[in-house]
Amino acid sequence: MTTLLVIAKEPRPGRVKTRLTPQFTPSEAAELAAAALADTLRAVAAAPASRRVLVLDGSPGPWLPPGFDVVPQCAGGLDERLADAFAHCDGPALLIGMDTPQVTPELLTVDFADCDACFGPAEDGGFWALGLARPDPALPRGVPMSTSRTGAAQRDRLVTAGLRVRDLPRLRDVDTPADAHAVAALVPYGRFAARLARCTAVTGPGPRPAARR
Repeated sequence: MTTLLVIAKEPRPGRVKTRLTPQFTPSEAAELAAAALADTLRAVAAAPASRRVLVLDGSPGPWLPPGFDVVPQCAGGLDERLADAFAHCDGPALLIGMDTPQVTPELLTVDFADCDACFGPAEDGGFWALGLARPDPALPRGVPMSTSRTGAAQRDRLVTAGLRVRDLPRLRDVDTPADAHAVAALVPYGRFAARLARCTAVTGPGPRPAARR
């Protein structure tokens, strides 16, 4: 059975979801990040897995359900952190991030019987999921991260390595306020949508006015 990995940052103000400001305050952005992470972990907890691992930058909080091993992220760029996460797996593994609260247990139930890798593209050009039947840290290492070509570069790396790749559905990451509203509409009964509704009730749909000096 597959190890499910979630790579995440502790949702602290000023450290997560900074592109949600100024429409939302840093504290509200952190609350939205915590809700997205909670929804993600709940989906992972409901999916079949041999092991569930949170690869965390920071400390666990009340959003962490039981049944997860928590391991610290290594130093370095995102590609190095992904590589290190896979390096600690000795069997099939699927890694996702914390930016897709619309993910479901069904999407996370992957079968490597007829493929060597699973790849979940994101609408912004990145990727939301990377699964490897035989985890190899070299596969994500060196891939340029956080660009509009990251997903294509990572998928090309898999194909160049001779792997049979199964594509998962394309999902939208929550990076901007527009992303947040679009994703919340897909899962209106999740914690993320509920938190967004509370934040929006205070802030309104538009950006906050500039402070007077």
